[in-house]
Amino acid sequence: MKQLFLASLLGSTIAMCTAAMAADDLKTLEAAAKAEGAVNSVGMPDDWANWKGTWDDLAKTYGLKHIDTDMSSAQEIAKFAAEKDNASADIGDVGAAFGPIAVKQGVVQPYKPSTWDQVPDWAKDKDGNWALAYTGTIAFIVNKKLLHGSDAPTKWADLKNGKYKVSIGDVSTAAQAANGVLAAALANGGDEKNLQPALLLFADIAKQGRLSMANPTIATMEKGEIEVGVVWDFNGLSYKAKMANPDDYVVLIPSDGSVISGYTTIINKYAKNPNAAKLTREYIFSDAGQTNLARGNARPIRAEHVKLPDDVKAKLLPNEQYKGVTPIKDADAWEKTSKALPQKWNEEVIVNMQ
Repeated sequence: MKQLFLASLLGSTIAMCTAAMAADDLKTLEAAAKAEGAVNSVGMPDDWANWKGTWDDLAKTYGLKHIDTDMSSAQEIAKFAAEKDNASADIGDVGAAFGPIAVKQGVVQPYKPSTWDQVPDWAKDKDGNWALAYTGTIAFIVNKKLLHGSDAPTKWADLKNGKYKVSIGDVSTAAQAANGVLAAALANGGDEKNLQPALLLFADIAKQGRLSMANPTIATMEKGEIEVGVVWDFNGLSYKAKMANPDDYVVLIPSDGSVISGYTTIINKYAKNPNAAKLTREYIFSDAGQTNLARGNARPIRAEHVKLPDDVKAKLLPNEQYKGVTPIKDADAWEKTSKALPQKWNEEVIVNMQ
């Protein structure tokens, strides 16, 4: 008993010391970030995922000035590599596939926020070089008023026999559309190497004359051109919120399966304000930072650990809808398959258009 008590006491003491050290480390980080006084980002504009909320909080709480230059994931990494010690950016936000690319190119530095253990293993680099702060999952957005008497689809299997048109967008240029194909494949027994189940599904829809070439966007939705759109959940929720009659639309994750991905911050190895960049990542993964993302319709990576305010929670889909989603397990295979997808799409799907 005495040994158990001592072991327990030792464990508690270690835990308390670790917590105290973490608190001290954070105070040190905060002081260093305040001394730097600024954090400059790329690909993190105010109107994307409500980054504005986080920049405002960092300015108010720590006095950090901020400038963003919007650019694509590939451009961000190229900028880090090209500027090196003349770095004008401290931190960026890139698609999940670009985190490992940035590591391979040696342009990032690690930082694990204090909530690190609550980030799923599939969504982070073990060394802390990248970690998804928010996710995107392929969803349906349905205009219930345009369904020609059909029920709103709740799964991929429903798309086979509906009377409505299905819009997925241009798989040769849009990552959203390519991931839509992957999601359909995963739901039908395929994977990152085998998209055939999805190609067969969309070929069948094309043969019925129900594959729409309209890209699912705000503009096409406002014109009434989208009956069932295949989109990222955060896009679908944002589109719905901006419609004149939001209740005409439903956004949902297909119940027979989907793919989940997301976006990760990368901290520039050559950052002029490295502590401010690390503190920014720390804040993004805090409850307040995760809530800011949710206010922008982006599902936070710590969704199951953060108690969101009711008005913010109402902006997102319920956690239960995400039970059957699958992260990309083989990124290298998916990179190869996605590059080959446009030609296969033309040869096996578009050829069947009526």
